[in-house]
Amino acid sequence: MLRFLLMVCLISLALSGRAAAQDTDLELVLLADASGSIDSREIALQREGYAQAMTDPEVLAAIRNTAYGSIAVTYVEWAANQAVVVDWMRIEDAASAAAFANALQDKPRQAYGRNAIGAALLEGLRLMETNSFDGWRRVIDFSGDSVNNYSGPSIASARETVLAAGVTINALPILRPNDPGRAHGGLEAAYEAQIIGGRGAFVVTAEDRSSFADAVKRKLILEITGPSGLPRDVATR
Repeated sequence: MLRFLLMVCLISLALSGRAAAQDTDLELVLLADASGSIDSREIALQREGYAQAMTDPEVLAAIRNTAYGSIAVTYVEWAANQAVVVDWMRIEDAASAAAFANALQDKPRQAYGRNAIGAALLEGLRLMETNSFDGWRRVIDFSGDSVNNYSGPSIASARETVLAAGVTINALPILRPNDPGRAHGGLEAAYEAQIIGGRGAFVVTAEDRSSFADAVKRKLILEITGPSGLPRDVATR
């Protein structure tokens, strides 16, 4: 009897420890393009888009409805290097979302140069592996306006490493005016084929700079609510 009670206690402690470790529903790395094709006005537009989306009532409702009622988020700008603009923050209510939005607005640009997408994806994984959160799910949210990779690890090798760690990669392609379209190998098709991966991975497209904030909001809600049977190779528009 004593041995049985001891076993029950050990199992209870293990289960309670596991629940405590998974202290948020989602770890989300927002990887935003800051390469040479993105000027200072567009940097500000992207930050404002994420600030608006994170404080939107529909996004906050999605966060409240998660299993843990919170998510952990960091905002990183990438180019030839990567720069953390907002370090990991727990978002669980309007006040914490507003704090995240405010932190986005007052930081100088620190990422410059040509694309290094593979390095950016690996940095997203590193930030997850070294933070103080243990989320039920882990997602890298990648946005950009090209699929070129001029330095560092290849996209394919970095993507393989990230997916092997159980992390999902979603993408937000920002289309240029002359984009040939998905059917003709445009940026959406490239992101579907080369960037996204993992359970429920998807693409949400910003047709132009002016629609960026709306696209971010749609994508955040999908990421927060979790995989919903979206096909691996089907974009969400």
